[in-house]
Amino acid sequence: MRSLVLLAVAGTALSAQATAPAATAPTPGPIPPAEQQIAAAVLALPAEMRDGATVMGYKEAGKLVVLREGKNGMHCLALYVTRPDFHVACYHKSLEPFMARGRSLRAEGVKGEQVDSVRFKEIKSGKLKMPKQGSLYTLTTKKENYDAATNKVSTAGLLTVLYMPGATTESTGITSQPRAEGPWIMFPGTPKAHIMMSGKM
Repeated sequence: MRSLVLLAVAGTALSAQATAPAATAPTPGPIPPAEQQIAAAVLALPAEMRDGATVMGYKEAGKLVVLREGKNGMHCLALYVTRPDFHVACYHKSLEPFMARGRSLRAEGVKGEQVDSVRFKEIKSGKLKMPKQGSLYTLTTKKENYDAATNKVSTAGLLTVLYMPGATTESTGITSQPRAEGPWIMFPGTPKAHIMMSGKM
Protein backbone atom coordinates (compact mmCIF):
# COMPACT_ATOMS: atom_id res chain seq x y z
CA MET A 1 0.00 0.00 0.00
CA ARG A 2 2.78 2.43 0.89
CA SER A 3 4.35 1.82 -2.50
CA LEU A 4 1.11 2.61 -4.27
CA VAL A 5 0.66 5.82 -2.29
CA LEU A 6 4.21 6.93 -3.05
CA LEU A 7 3.84 6.30 -6.75
CA ALA A 8 0.49 8.09 -6.86
CA VAL A 9 1.99 11.15 -5.20
CA ALA A 10 5.03 11.00 -7.48
CA GLY A 11 2.94 10.76 -10.62
CA THR A 12 0.70 13.64 -9.60
CA ALA A 13 3.54 15.90 -8.58
CA LEU A 14 5.79 15.21 -11.53
CA SER A 15 3.30 15.12 -14.36
CA ALA A 16 1.22 18.06 -13.18
CA GLN A 17 3.64 20.32 -11.40
CA ALA A 18 7.27 19.40 -11.80
CA THR A 19 6.90 20.34 -15.42
CA ALA A 20 5.41 23.69 -14.36
CA PRO A 21 1.71 24.55 -14.14
CA ALA A 22 -0.12 26.92 -16.42
CA ALA A 23 0.28 30.53 -15.34
CA THR A 24 -3.29 31.18 -16.47
CA ALA A 25 -4.91 28.51 -14.28
CA PRO A 26 -8.15 29.70 -12.63
CA THR A 27 -7.90 30.82 -9.02
CA PRO A 28 -10.43 29.11 -6.72
CA GLY A 29 -11.61 31.68 -4.16
CA PRO A 30 -9.91 34.85 -2.96
CA ILE A 31 -6.15 35.25 -3.40
CA PRO A 32 -4.32 34.86 -0.07
CA PRO A 33 -2.05 37.69 1.16
CA ALA A 34 1.50 37.62 -0.22
CA GLU A 35 2.91 36.89 3.24
CA GLN A 36 0.77 33.78 3.55
CA GLN A 37 1.70 32.57 0.07
CA ILE A 38 5.39 32.99 0.86
CA ALA A 39 5.12 31.12 4.15
CA ALA A 40 3.16 28.30 2.52
CA ALA A 41 5.28 27.96 -0.60
CA VAL A 42 8.56 27.38 1.24
CA LEU A 43 7.12 24.51 3.32
CA ALA A 44 8.30 22.13 0.61
CA LEU A 45 11.93 22.96 1.43
CA PRO A 46 14.08 21.78 4.33
CA ALA A 47 13.68 24.32 7.15
CA GLU A 48 17.20 25.73 6.84
CA MET A 49 16.63 26.65 3.17
CA ARG A 50 13.30 28.45 3.49
CA ASP A 51 14.34 31.99 4.41
CA GLY A 52 16.64 32.36 1.41
CA ALA A 53 14.29 31.15 -1.32
CA THR A 54 12.73 33.24 -4.08
CA VAL A 55 8.95 32.87 -3.98
CA MET A 56 6.49 33.21 -6.84
CA GLY A 57 2.77 33.54 -6.27
CA TYR A 58 -0.26 35.59 -7.25
CA LYS A 59 -1.34 39.20 -6.83
CA GLU A 60 -4.12 38.73 -9.37
CA ALA A 61 -5.83 35.68 -10.83
CA GLY A 62 -3.85 33.79 -13.46
CA LYS A 63 -0.63 35.82 -13.23
CA LEU A 64 2.38 34.24 -11.53
CA VAL A 65 4.78 36.91 -10.22
CA VAL A 66 7.75 37.16 -7.86
CA LEU A 67 6.54 37.90 -4.34
CA ARG A 68 9.98 37.76 -2.72
CA GLU A 69 13.47 37.77 -4.14
CA GLY A 70 15.77 35.16 -2.65
CA LYS A 71 19.48 34.53 -2.33
CA ASN A 72 20.06 30.77 -2.07
CA GLY A 73 19.22 29.71 -5.63
CA MET A 74 15.88 28.05 -4.82
CA HIS A 75 12.58 29.08 -6.43
CA CYS A 76 9.30 28.24 -4.67
CA LEU A 77 5.82 28.47 -6.20
CA ALA A 78 2.60 29.01 -4.24
CA LEU A 79 0.69 26.68 -6.55
CA TYR A 80 -2.00 25.90 -3.97
CA VAL A 81 -3.60 29.25 -4.82
CA THR A 82 -4.64 27.94 -8.25
CA ARG A 83 -5.47 24.37 -7.28
CA PRO A 84 -8.30 22.54 -5.47
CA ASP A 85 -5.71 20.77 -3.27
CA PHE A 86 -2.73 22.12 -1.32
CA HIS A 87 0.38 21.80 -3.45
CA VAL A 88 3.59 23.82 -3.33
CA ALA A 89 6.86 23.22 -5.18
CA CYS A 90 10.43 24.46 -4.96
CA TYR A 91 13.24 23.88 -7.43
CA HIS A 92 16.79 25.00 -8.11
CA LYS A 93 17.12 28.15 -10.23
CA SER A 94 18.92 26.19 -12.95
CA LEU A 95 15.59 24.50 -13.77
CA GLU A 96 13.72 27.80 -14.19
CA PRO A 97 14.04 27.95 -18.03
CA PHE A 98 12.53 24.45 -18.32
CA MET A 99 9.74 25.19 -15.82
CA ALA A 100 8.99 28.63 -17.24
CA ARG A 101 8.78 27.23 -20.77
CA GLY A 102 6.24 24.69 -19.59
CA ARG A 103 4.12 27.42 -18.04
CA SER A 104 4.35 29.48 -21.21
CA LEU A 105 3.31 26.60 -23.46
CA ARG A 106 0.33 25.71 -21.29
CA ALA A 107 -0.74 29.36 -21.27
CA GLU A 108 -0.70 29.17 -25.08
CA GLY A 109 -3.03 26.17 -24.97
CA VAL A 110 -0.49 23.37 -25.49
CA LYS A 111 -1.61 20.35 -23.49
CA GLY A 112 -0.51 16.98 -22.17
CA GLU A 113 2.52 15.23 -23.61
CA GLN A 114 2.81 17.84 -26.35
CA VAL A 115 4.32 20.23 -23.79
CA ASP A 116 7.30 17.92 -23.34
CA SER A 117 7.47 17.21 -27.06
CA VAL A 118 8.03 20.91 -27.72
CA ARG A 119 10.50 21.31 -24.88
CA PHE A 120 12.50 18.23 -25.85
CA LYS A 121 12.87 19.54 -29.41
CA GLU A 122 14.01 22.91 -28.10
CA ILE A 123 16.51 21.27 -25.77
CA LYS A 124 17.89 19.18 -28.63
CA SER A 125 18.27 22.27 -30.82
CA GLY A 126 19.98 24.21 -28.05
CA LYS A 127 17.21 26.80 -27.78
CA LEU A 128 16.24 25.62 -24.28
CA LYS A 129 19.04 24.99 -21.81
CA MET A 130 19.00 22.27 -19.16
CA PRO A 131 21.42 22.01 -16.22
CA LYS A 132 23.56 18.95 -15.46
CA GLN A 133 21.45 18.49 -12.35
CA GLY A 134 18.87 20.36 -10.28
CA SER A 135 16.70 19.60 -7.25
CA LEU A 136 12.93 19.75 -6.89
CA TYR A 137 10.84 19.53 -3.70
CA THR A 138 7.04 19.27 -3.60
CA LEU A 139 4.48 19.08 -0.81
CA THR A 140 0.97 17.84 -1.56
CA THR A 141 -2.10 17.23 0.59
CA LYS A 142 -5.82 17.97 0.73
CA LYS A 143 -6.80 21.62 1.04
CA GLU A 144 -8.33 21.05 4.45
CA ASN A 145 -5.03 19.66 5.76
CA TYR A 146 -3.41 23.09 5.50
CA ASP A 147 -3.95 25.56 8.36
CA ALA A 148 -3.15 29.07 7.15
CA ALA A 149 -3.29 30.47 10.70
CA THR A 150 -0.43 28.24 11.89
CA ASN A 151 1.11 27.61 8.46
CA LYS A 152 1.19 23.89 9.12
CA VAL A 153 0.10 20.88 7.08
CA SER A 154 -0.98 17.42 8.14
CA THR A 155 -0.89 14.13 6.24
CA ALA A 156 1.23 15.67 3.50
CA GLY A 157 3.10 13.83 0.75
CA LEU A 158 6.64 15.20 0.55
CA LEU A 159 8.56 14.42 -2.62
CA THR A 160 12.23 15.13 -3.34
CA VAL A 161 13.61 14.83 -6.87
CA LEU A 162 17.00 15.34 -8.51
CA TYR A 163 16.82 16.17 -12.20
CA MET A 164 19.67 14.62 -14.20
CA PRO A 165 18.92 15.08 -17.92
CA GLY A 166 19.72 11.95 -19.92
CA ALA A 167 20.35 9.80 -16.86
CA THR A 168 19.88 6.04 -17.23
CA THR A 169 20.46 2.98 -15.10
CA GLU A 170 23.65 2.35 -17.07
CA SER A 171 25.01 5.87 -16.50
CA THR A 172 24.13 6.09 -12.80
CA GLY A 173 23.73 2.58 -11.42
CA ILE A 174 20.21 3.53 -10.23
CA THR A 175 17.22 1.41 -11.22
CA SER A 176 14.45 2.81 -13.40
CA GLN A 177 11.89 0.53 -11.77
CA PRO A 178 9.56 2.39 -9.36
CA ARG A 179 10.15 1.49 -5.72
CA ALA A 180 9.04 2.72 -2.31
CA GLU A 181 12.40 2.21 -0.57
CA GLY A 182 15.37 3.95 -2.15
CA PRO A 183 15.95 6.02 -5.31
CA TRP A 184 14.82 5.25 -8.86
CA ILE A 185 14.96 7.09 -12.19
CA MET A 186 11.80 8.45 -13.78
CA PHE A 187 11.78 9.16 -17.54
CA PRO A 188 15.28 7.66 -17.97
CA GLY A 189 17.26 8.77 -21.00
CA THR A 190 15.13 11.87 -21.62
CA PRO A 191 15.86 15.56 -21.04
CA LYS A 192 13.63 15.46 -17.94
CA ALA A 193 15.11 12.29 -16.42
CA HIS A 194 15.12 12.63 -12.65
CA ILE A 195 15.91 10.55 -9.59
CA MET A 196 12.96 10.01 -7.28
CA MET A 197 14.07 9.99 -3.63
CA SER A 198 12.37 7.91 -0.96
CA GLY A 199 13.05 6.37 2.41
CA LYS A 200 14.48 7.74 5.65
CA MET A 201 17.88 7.65 7.31
